[in-house]
Amino acid sequence: MAILTMIGQLLLALTILVGLHEFGHFIFARIFGIRVNKFYIFFDFLFPLPNVLNFALWKKKSGDTEYGLGWFPLGGYVDIAGMVDETKDASQLAAVPEPYEFRSKPAWQRLFVMLGGIIVNIILGILIFWGVKFYWGEEYYSKAEVNKLGYYAHPLAQEIGLKTGDKIIKVNGEDYESSGDVRAALMQENTNFTIERNGEVKEIPVPNDLIDKVASKVPFMEPILPFKVGEIAKGMPAEAAGLKAGDKIVKIDSTPIVCFQDFQAAIKKQAGKKVELTVERGNQTVKINPTVTEEGTIGFTSEMTLTSSKRTLSFGESFITGAKDALSVIPNQIQGFGRIFKGHISAGNAVSGPVGLAQMYGKSWDWERFWGLTGLLSMGLAFMNALPIPALDGGHVLVLLYEMITRRKPSEKFMERTQQVGTFILLTLMVLVLFNDTFKALFK
Repeated sequence: MAILTMIGQLLLALTILVGLHEFGHFIFARIFGIRVNKFYIFFDFLFPLPNVLNFALWKKKSGDTEYGLGWFPLGGYVDIAGMVDETKDASQLAAVPEPYEFRSKPAWQRLFVMLGGIIVNIILGILIFWGVKFYWGEEYYSKAEVNKLGYYAHPLAQEIGLKTGDKIIKVNGEDYESSGDVRAALMQENTNFTIERNGEVKEIPVPNDLIDKVASKVPFMEPILPFKVGEIAKGMPAEAAGLKAGDKIVKIDSTPIVCFQDFQAAIKKQAGKKVELTVERGNQTVKINPTVTEEGTIGFTSEMTLTSSKRTLSFGESFITGAKDALSVIPNQIQGFGRIFKGHISAGNAVSGPVGLAQMYGKSWDWERFWGLTGLLSMGLAFMNALPIPALDGGHVLVLLYEMITRRKPSEKFMERTQQVGTFILLTLMVLVLFNDTFKALFK
């Protein structure tokens, strides 16, 4: 069921993103009087072979356009009359151009048609970020709240000189608002943390290649999270041993437990074994003896007692904040690509495929997380499509800009060849990403 939930969320998100991206091309084509033969979400053929396994799960003809849902859930497309794309080659465009065809229109109109998907994805991303900010507001751990107890340093953080209990007072010499700002700083180059440890102020430089390990899901650091026992799972060791909601676990065998991270680390070491938990229950101290599962759990949810801050935003404030956050995705993507080329982060850790994306959506359906990730993906899709790679929108835009500058229109044969090269590049990247994605899911 959990896997189906992850897949369902990803498919819904892709349907929304791809459908509206293709609608961007569609609407600009219609504005300029260009005929659209097909508008499909997903492919109705075995991509990239337009004449193999041609069938649709659903289709309907309206006017000149056939609308449909394809069987191959990789993306989607619009078949624009008179344009070389993944559905046709130059031989199909040998006749004299018709007035309603893409190739008969001025270069500036064709440019807007090609930019239509990117424009719509950017607008969609801003609208989603706006809606998330307005409906759910902003919840975060403030700097003041986190620094009451400080940060929990996992082994990776300890490698660069951080210790559990350190209080981060500045990031790159400047004040910050929340724990999220601290994590975001890892995306930047030459980051430096100013910490307070036992009343002494120290500077901790962050190596530029640390982001590669963090991106591979290795725990780094997080606010120390004091906790108490929440809901007890039915039929699990915690219930059998008599653990109760509201209990505070202070010791596992002889290991003191101060925070949730201590509990996680200690309980996993005892997988499959019987342990003694020292529990504070009201004014009493109780000892119980559950047997830890092979997965390193005993079966309860935790309630964090670190107080989070919640900020409600007005309609106007949420738009400004949402638009700012949405648009910041693009420079962050550019910065991320730059760090790949500099060797700070490997491409395998920087890029996620369908498996990784499904895992990001999670095993339970959370609408705030769903829309937040979908907004992020919309901005990411806009950026990726803008890359000057043949077969992507950015490749077509590059050729059109060349035509507008030189006033020389490339031949249909040239466009066919660039489309083929671009498709080969994309397929190769897709195979590599899918292989990397699957490898990480199975072996990490």
